[in-house]
Amino acid sequence: MKIYIAVTDNDWFFYLSNLKPDEVNFWQPGGKQAFKVLKPGELLLFKLHSPLNYITGGGFFIKYTKLPISIAWEAFGNKNGVDSLHNFLDKIYKYRKTNPEQDPDPLIGCILLSSPFFFNQSDWIPLPPNWPFNAVQGKSYDCSDFIGKKLYNEVIEKLSYYYNKQTEISASPIYNINNQTEQICETNNKDYHPKYGTPQLIYPRLGQGSFRILVTDAYNRRCAFTGEKILPVLDAAHIKPYSLNGPNTINNGLLLRKDFHILFDRGYITVNEDYVIEVSKKIKEDYGNGKEYYKFHGNKLIVLPERINERPSKEFLRWHNENVYLG
Repeated sequence: MKIYIAVTDNDWFFYLSNLKPDEVNFWQPGGKQAFKVLKPGELLLFKLHSPLNYITGGGFFIKYTKLPISIAWEAFGNKNGVDSLHNFLDKIYKYRKTNPEQDPDPLIGCILLSSPFFFNQSDWIPLPPNWPFNAVQGKSYDCSDFIGKKLYNEVIEKLSYYYNKQTEISASPIYNINNQTEQICETNNKDYHPKYGTPQLIYPRLGQGSFRILVTDAYNRRCAFTGEKILPVLDAAHIKPYSLNGPNTINNGLLLRKDFHILFDRGYITVNEDYVIEVSKKIKEDYGNGKEYYKFHGNKLIVLPERINERPSKEFLRWHNENVYLG
């Protein structure tokens, strides 16, 4: 297991530390070099710019992707660490030394993080002794090494205190870690007494923004019904609504063109357990037309995620068929 300490924009950190969101987009203005250091569930930690040379918080890695800034804003809003799209664009243009004429909708790198945490200044953690102070982006640490293990335990100890003080322990992403009894491998340092168990991956809870992006990428950025590729007109639809305890999981999602998303949510269209589209006669009854949509009736989905476990759950499809579809 790895931990990554990322050099972090101070304004981004302090804005979000006041917001205390459930997810964040740790964006990269260039978007040229993919972030491949972490696996989902591993820790990314925030290190502020000098002279604030401390670890000040972090989050649990979900995914790296590249997005037009307009889509990143639609998905995450102020969880991008800015209060408006206008100010977001200003930051990107400043970093890239470009302007709206050259770069109307910049493509940026997006590191999606779940359950971010922001330590009070009194809880900031000093950097490891081998931190390279000339690092521009960051440095990774392996938890199989002494420094990595020690860093992991320091963070988990702070997190344990943080969640016990500020939230219900059941909501803590480290709840299962705190209940581990196995100790980290013995070390030669007699002054070091780890107590939070073997470093392990967390299975992050997805927020709404991350759900949208993961579903979008799982469907290869194409509408499941039509194959449409224009990102601004595509939506990640919940099969079972989040408001009715439908989870933010890829297998509870479909990537749909916006008009199909509306009809799906209102029960005029569904998908059966064989991934076949069904279009209700109610469209014509209620609106006097529907030719554009009836031609899809009986068609199988033309786009599905490659991974079987990311494809629409038959349980959720059945729920939609029985509870939403107008027949």
